[in-house]
Amino acid sequence: MKPFLLLSCRPEDAAAEGERRSVLHFSGLRDEELQQIRVELAPLPVLDLDDYSGVLLGGGPYNSSDPVKSQVQLRVEADLRRVLEDVFVDDVPFLGLCYGIGTVTAHMGGVVDRTYGEPAGPVHLRRTDAGHRDPLLVDVPETFQAFVGHKEAVRELPEGAVLLVEGDACPVQMFRVQKNCYVTQFHPELDAEHFIDRMKIYRHAGYFAPETLEDLSEQARDANVSPAVHTILSRFAQHYAR
Repeated sequence: MKPFLLLSCRPEDAAAEGERRSVLHFSGLRDEELQQIRVELAPLPVLDLDDYSGVLLGGGPYNSSDPVKSQVQLRVEADLRRVLEDVFVDDVPFLGLCYGIGTVTAHMGGVVDRTYGEPAGPVHLRRTDAGHRDPLLVDVPETFQAFVGHKEAVRELPEGAVLLVEGDACPVQMFRVQKNCYVTQFHPELDAEHFIDRMKIYRHAGYFAPETLEDLSEQARDANVSPAVHTILSRFAQHYAR
């Protein structure tokens, strides 16, 4: 089969490698079936997306709504816009995780800002009527818990987006564009231990007070995060492998 492509934007080696491992683990893909490119390290080469079964975009420290952006962030955003243009032209299978939802929303003309940011931790979410019918959510309960942690979020959906998962504190948690482009605000690739590892790396990045790390770690271990949330990744891999 053709490999899947994971685009990562995390400058920290441990975070980029942890993201790759968690995507591999919960998607069920083998190492050789997932090609990772770290977009923050160097300009993206010209990609032929037909070489891949699908594209995943991981999270990262960047925010689409940042008022001041480094030259690296601006270059990353420009590179990702080129990829998204190709994704939308051919409706290429795409799954964006956390940072991906802001990137796609901004690219499509929706509104991303700091209105609905959420602190690091588990939240209660629910599928919409459209979510009940979507093939990627077939194994996910009507209501479920997942991990979040984000400074910005979608305030207004872009035109044509279909809301699949919603929450109370942050209304837009997952949507689909066209038939094959999906984005989530929550993290289907993180269980408690992966989430704690991620928090350790970003403890000084402004997502939470650093001195609360141990308490947040205990809360994560005690949370009833639904194992079925990880099937979003495995369903994506199974549905689009070719």
